[in-house]
Amino acid sequence: MGENFRRKARLVADGHKTATPTNITYSSVVSRDSARIALTIAALNDIKILACDILNAYLTAPCWEKFWCKAGSEFGSECGKVFIITKALYGLKSSGAAFRSFLADHLHGIGFRSSLADPDVWMRPAV
Repeated sequence: MGENFRRKARLVADGHKTATPTNITYSSVVSRDSARIALTIAALNDIKILACDILNAYLTAPCWEKFWCKAGSEFGSECGKVFIITKALYGLKSSGAAFRSFLADHLHGIGFRSSLADPDVWMRPAV
């Protein structure tokens, strides 16, 4: 159950059935210490902090690997057709890294730069 008691469906790939890709699949996360230091610096300097949660994050990033699936009976008239997967689904081994790369490209595009100390702390000068 999601927020407001709505039922949620999530597209999940059987990533455990696929071979491990040869490219990097690791996706880093901001460390707790980096978040605390950034919030402390902001509080001491009276800097406004903006934060957000990206819902269905993986589904926004393009898939790095080539995947396809055969539609089942739940697809009605499309049953039996072959679908090419173009978005990084939950369960794929490279989805985390694909989303992190996708997000980094977009953050760079709007003027954010990652910290040298922790590449998952993003900052942008403001006036």
